[in-house]
Amino acid sequence: MLPYVTKYLETFLSGGTQTNQIVINSMLQSYEGVVAAETGHVSVHEAGAIEFSGHKVLTIPSHLGKIDVAELSQYVENFYNDGNHEHMVFPGMVYISQPTEYGTLYTLDELTGIREICDKHQIHFFIDGARLGYGLASRDADVTLQDIARLSDVFYIGSTKIGALIGEAVVFTKETPSHFVTRIKQHGALLAKGRLLGIQFSELFTNDLYMSISRHAIDMAEQVKELLHEYNSKFYLESPTNQLFVILHNDDVKRLSEHVRVGFWESYDADHTVVRFATSWSTTQAHIDEFRIILGDFGNK
Repeated sequence: MLPYVTKYLETFLSGGTQTNQIVINSMLQSYEGVVAAETGHVSVHEAGAIEFSGHKVLTIPSHLGKIDVAELSQYVENFYNDGNHEHMVFPGMVYISQPTEYGTLYTLDELTGIREICDKHQIHFFIDGARLGYGLASRDADVTLQDIARLSDVFYIGSTKIGALIGEAVVFTKETPSHFVTRIKQHGALLAKGRLLGIQFSELFTNDLYMSISRHAIDMAEQVKELLHEYNSKFYLESPTNQLFVILHNDDVKRLSEHVRVGFWESYDADHTVVRFATSWSTTQAHIDEFRIILGDFGNK
């Protein structure tokens, strides 16, 4: 069992999209949807998996990847104040990721505010933790794993982005959907050798390995951030986690891509692109030193 959450029911699934789809589908009624930021992973980067299971993603504005608590409250209030809401998709769940798609973090006050809205309207609160370790290890974090467990109805701890081969640990903190294992099997997601997922999490949560790996990625990201600032890079936003977003001229993206893997994020304007650099469990000091040389050569051309 995972530390700090031992009184809750946990189960293991193999991937993030699979986990999001099964959790949402299992907890919502057929007429309910899930509220997410318009940049939320379930809305943008899951190929319609949530809608494929029969549940609409109800998007609200994103603020550097985050839902605004006041806007969320107004959205739900507007729904119930609409005299025709019986003909509409009900907000049955609030979905966030911690960290967000933009590497930003919800504060403890923000998570508490979302919890209060969910309690008021009796809807579920789901926290996607595919990158949770990097959020917990951030130098700006004021949220602990215990807080995540206390404030959510369900969350999961991702392992693949922390270095494991496969697996997400899903934790239901209050009430587990009925016959959840059966529901997993209906989705074709019940692994015959599921214990292999548990073995990986057992190792990750032995001798503080999970947090040690996460802190390493954050330390590496801080070095990359300092390096990019040294070369006067223009940041799209200042992420406190392992994902860094920089605005580059399209010509520079092409040139830099010849030396390092640059992740396209979004178009900034006709001539510029927002690119993502990410550190991880596998980033080494040698990688950082090599990147410094590349940027030095790049800047001199």
